[in-house]
Amino acid sequence: MELQLEAGRPADVSARMDKEIRVYDLLDALGISYERVDHEPAETMEACAKIDEVLAPAVICKNLLLCNRQETKFYLLMIKEDKKFKTKEISQQINSSRLSFAAPEYMERFLDITPGSVSVMGLMNDRENRVQLLVDEDVLQAEYVGCHPCINTSSLRIKTRDVFDRFLKEVKHDYIPVILHGEEQVGA
Repeated sequence: MELQLEAGRPADVSARMDKEIRVYDLLDALGISYERVDHEPAETMEACAKIDEVLAPAVICKNLLLCNRQETKFYLLMIKEDKKFKTKEISQQINSSRLSFAAPEYMERFLDITPGSVSVMGLMNDRENRVQLLVDEDVLQAEYVGCHPCINTSSLRIKTRDVFDRFLKEVKHDYIPVILHGEEQVGA
């Protein structure tokens, strides 16, 4: 199947999940333009390579749901796909105890997202603000970001400023920029 970039929401949403449609509804209501590519489930970063080509020049992010040891604080970390998460590096910057990956039930409870579909768009479902967004400063420098609309069978290309200035404001979330070193700096 040839991957094709389409403008906006799908013409027929009858076979789409409600959580995906809610993303399109919110983006459309905010007047945020976006492009979409539909694809087979993107379960791993490796499976995303062809999708990434279609979404270029968007920065493709790894989205990780993290928590502190006590599971009382939760964080959504957006990092460039070529970087690795190092708990010590992030923990120091946000003054938190060591972070680890949050259990899948927290993804569903707070973001209405399942593993493999984690996305900044899920923050629209976090009405109690249980999840703090952490963003790799390199992501913030990009013109576009790529993300899932709460399901990993579609991917979106959205202007970075629209996500961080308009979308997050509407869903009443802020973000903390963090510095992460890329692969090329490991050992430095």
